[in-house]
Amino acid sequence: MRRYLTGILTSLVLTTGAAAAERVDSCLSCRDAGPTRWIGQLIDNGFRIQDTTVCYPRFPRFCLKVYNWGDRTFNSYDRDYVVGTGKNWKLQLKSYNWLETSTMLFPKSSPIYMHSDLYSDAGFSLSFMAVSVGYMWNINSIFSHPTKRRTFNFDFTCSRFSVNYQSMSSEGGMVITRFGDYNDGHHIHHKFTNCSLDSKTLDAYYFFNHRRYSQGAAYSYSKHQLRSAGTALVGFNFTEQKINMDFSDLPEEMLEFNPLESNGYRSNYRSYSAMGGYAYNWVLRPRRWTLNATAMAAIGYKHLIDNERVTKTSEAVANQLRLNLAAIYNHRSFFASFTVRGYTFINYTSSVSHLNSIVTLTATAGVRF
Repeated sequence: MRRYLTGILTSLVLTTGAAAAERVDSCLSCRDAGPTRWIGQLIDNGFRIQDTTVCYPRFPRFCLKVYNWGDRTFNSYDRDYVVGTGKNWKLQLKSYNWLETSTMLFPKSSPIYMHSDLYSDAGFSLSFMAVSVGYMWNINSIFSHPTKRRTFNFDFTCSRFSVNYQSMSSEGGMVITRFGDYNDGHHIHHKFTNCSLDSKTLDAYYFFNHRRYSQGAAYSYSKHQLRSAGTALVGFNFTEQKINMDFSDLPEEMLEFNPLESNGYRSNYRSYSAMGGYAYNWVLRPRRWTLNATAMAAIGYKHLIDNERVTKTSEAVANQLRLNLAAIYNHRSFFASFTVRGYTFINYTSSVSHLNSIVTLTATAGVRF
């Protein structure tokens, strides 16, 4: 027994001494290091920022300490449920598509239905940890005359919370599929160009079961979900929307069946809402497939802009719905995904209930390294 304990103590002393000697050697080698040597060291080791042999100057070392604190505080998980990918870089090819739908419901008249053309972009992105750069091409311009449009997306997700910003705008490009009782209320296909949309949304929400559930495993491919888990979530939403529609150029035979009070429709508002919902990751054996569903609803206060009449109580209520669906396949360093996101904004007035929806579809294939 004494001989066994002596062997253990000797092994510990030798291991500790070797580690201390390595640190001393590292410190000694860093004393004469130039101010940019650490950059070359990171390039040589594949940007493994936790490598103890890297000769960080004072400020980069301070930044690393801040990063490590943030990583422990905001990006830690139960390893039985979520683990990291072990890679810092991602190269992705993307196909991004979106369309808008509008539904107008009237108390005593038939509805108006319309939808936009399908807008498509394709491109690539290169990511290092939380930093990403890329470029997308307008695919519609290759096959047709493109509608004037613009999109911008920002997303930051850690274990505890997620922040998402989305901006979209378009002019024209709509198709009316029903216009009141015109054509006896049957389906039509009429191009509608005198319309515009400008929509901005900001979401921030907190994951309650953040130790076992990972939003990053489903939408940013930065984690692996090992076991199925879900979480309730709660947060805040800010939305600004400007919608303008001018039906005056429609054919006279269509305008005879216009259920609106005039030939124009305008919605311009800002809303501030509390939001809540639930998200779940299903892990399919043998842990290569992950399916996600995230559903959220928001209710709050809506401030009408440039409104000349008295705002009724129902018009000051903001209602929104969110639904995200994702399917992710992982095989070693390769991953592929298909994601659907739906946003529905509900606006009430005494004469019309307007449901404006934006649906995005994204297909992604990439590799981690």
